[in-house]
Amino acid sequence: MSNRSIGLSEELHAYLVASAVREPKLLRRLREETAALPEARMQIAPEQGRFMAWLASLTGARNYLEVGTFTGYSALWVALALPPEGRVITCDISEEWTGVARRYWREAGVAERIELRLAPATDTLGALLAEGRAGSFDLAFIDADKERYLVYYERVLELLRGGGVVAADNVLWGGAVIDRDKDDADTLAIRRFNEHLAADERVDICLVPIGDGLTLARKR
Repeated sequence: MSNRSIGLSEELHAYLVASAVREPKLLRRLREETAALPEARMQIAPEQGRFMAWLASLTGARNYLEVGTFTGYSALWVALALPPEGRVITCDISEEWTGVARRYWREAGVAERIELRLAPATDTLGALLAEGRAGSFDLAFIDADKERYLVYYERVLELLRGGGVVAADNVLWGGAVIDRDKDDADTLAIRRFNEHLAADERVDICLVPIGDGLTLARKR
């Protein structure tokens, strides 16, 4: 979890955001409000939010699935990029954090396009499969508890259509993935996840060094 891209100085990051992100004022306000929370490190970078929106537009996405919503910044970026008939399903367990999200979604006029499911993500993803939603999503984003990344990934992959893309956040984990002195559960989980995707022939992958590292996996 990082609020700016790895390897960028504060000055260069500010230049990047000012010159290329085109962040709407509402999204900036949400990001700034989130930055004041004790959990602010869970916020994705503005350039990553812009990239997610650009990816949604590029792929012509209409159905977007998000695992881990926090205060709704990434979901709002994507919702604003979807066509009017586009729909978003988000998974989270915090009423407090998603209460902030709902407030901004309403102000942006996209609340009716976003379905928030407050439950453990494994339950929500299982329910979507039971509802017959396999192969129905165009784009997905995983940014939740790291120890369950592989579980989320496998279920999300079932829910994606052929040619759909899943993006997984924090895959560089602040550089800890290459630090052999780091053996905490989250770091080990990210390493296992990265190794699994590297060998997964069901997808084409690309790791983009944006934010804290974002792996894109396109379902074949």
